[in-house]
Amino acid sequence: MKASLRTHLTILAESASIYPSRSAIRQPVVDDSTKQILHWRSITYSELHSDVESFARYWARTLAAQGLPRRSVVGLWLGGLTYVDLLHIYGMTRAGYVPQLFSLKLSNPDVIYELLHKANAKTLIYDASYTPDLSSCPIPVHSAIDVRAAGPQTAPLPSMSDISKVKGSDIVFIYHTSGSTSGCPKLIPCSYSWLHTMITKAGQVSKPIKLTKQDVTVYMGSVCHIGQTFMFLGSLQHGSCTVQPTRIDFSSDELLDIIARCGLNRLNQFPSFLGIHMRNSRQDSKLLAQLCALDEIFYSGQPLPREDEEWMYKNNMNVTNTFANTECGVMLVSKRGGGRPDPPVHPLEGAKYGFFPVSDSSNFQNVNGQLLELVILADSPDCPDRSLRAPDGHYHTGDLFLEVASGAYVSRGRNDDWIKSSTALRCDTRAIEDNVRATCGDLITQCVVVGNGRPSPALFVETSSSMPEDRLKREIIRRTRHFHARRYLHERITSTKMVVIVPRNALPCTATKGNVRRRAVEEMFKAELDQIFSS
Repeated sequence: MKASLRTHLTILAESASIYPSRSAIRQPVVDDSTKQILHWRSITYSELHSDVESFARYWARTLAAQGLPRRSVVGLWLGGLTYVDLLHIYGMTRAGYVPQLFSLKLSNPDVIYELLHKANAKTLIYDASYTPDLSSCPIPVHSAIDVRAAGPQTAPLPSMSDISKVKGSDIVFIYHTSGSTSGCPKLIPCSYSWLHTMITKAGQVSKPIKLTKQDVTVYMGSVCHIGQTFMFLGSLQHGSCTVQPTRIDFSSDELLDIIARCGLNRLNQFPSFLGIHMRNSRQDSKLLAQLCALDEIFYSGQPLPREDEEWMYKNNMNVTNTFANTECGVMLVSKRGGGRPDPPVHPLEGAKYGFFPVSDSSNFQNVNGQLLELVILADSPDCPDRSLRAPDGHYHTGDLFLEVASGAYVSRGRNDDWIKSSTALRCDTRAIEDNVRATCGDLITQCVVVGNGRPSPALFVETSSSMPEDRLKREIIRRTRHFHARRYLHERITSTKMVVIVPRNALPCTATKGNVRRRAVEEMFKAELDQIFSS
């Protein structure tokens, strides 16, 4: 590998050398009986680096005893929200192996086995607190224990120079698409060159705002997904601190505690979680003052509800909106504190993107201008693996924009049948609809799946059946159960609460092709959806 290519391990080693006593991670220490946070434990950069090396030695010894050569793919099925999860992932690469990362949101072992087979993985490491029946796993399994409790690790490790003897095209991680295609996520092989580019982009996004103090931010998701991986790459290289909350959707009281005791100055969250604090701040002047005092409020993955966005700008909060996906990390970013809702975003430095006019203008019309699809060009350094690209060699995101000024864009949704959940994970609505039509064709006349920005999708159904509504819902769930069992948790419809029966011809359709207008259904039945997801 070229000396100029950086990895998560090289930037950790650099920061541990430059900032050995700085806090890299802050962990909550919780009282078991009261569930109150007693204090926030500090883990320094020196400790983080040492712990990664310890976990690496453990896995080097364990996997060598299994006869597993270095550069083998190893599956890691983890929650991705704890310090120990981070140590397993970084330790595995330090030991010379290639992690294939699964979060617990993908809960079906059979799907895990299929993805392990596709990646030619040789063993599976699983979360010790999550113990599915792995007796049918076709490869050896190991529990992801806390190696620190096992005593000092003395197994030899490859030198950093040895594990750097790879090509830029060699794979360092394997992630997965955040939505299922044909019942299974796709592999996202990540090369060393791609990782180097992610570090460069994360460095731009996480550049320190005030050079006189250390930035403190917070987990926004699982390190088994690209989003938090990207943010952590930014924090690591700048010697910043990342706070591990008690849960991703932490309360406003916990936010105030993190600000007071950990010094949080840059809040980054998905809109569904950030919106909780915005709504609470309307009734809590202390919370509002603390939000206004933050150096940055960073959100990504979904648009904020208009009322929350207007509230933030009305109170002059330092808001940054970004556009990102699993395959490329952050691509577009707004000016911090842009001054008005729906601020335009612009590409990060060094990227090569195209904004191509949508070819089928009859389906995508906008009175304010030509809709453009964001395309990651083949020679852009963040263009994902070739297996994910279109025949023209580029990566077509399917995301639509309007150009409101030269090089400045505002998002206008997607050109396909995918929606994003409240945690910005994708869901293929067409696949769900096709399964409903195939299994319940005698019960329904029309259906549509909605739920953009919601925790899970909801199914709206028109029916000609005389079956009682409650029974009809149960029958739909029964017939589609096997299909949903293979999907991510955020893609599943497994409760009758998520099935809504509407009268014939109630769903709005296009005049020409008669297709159900998904966004119109979202708007028409907003009150019903709000009630479903608040109960």
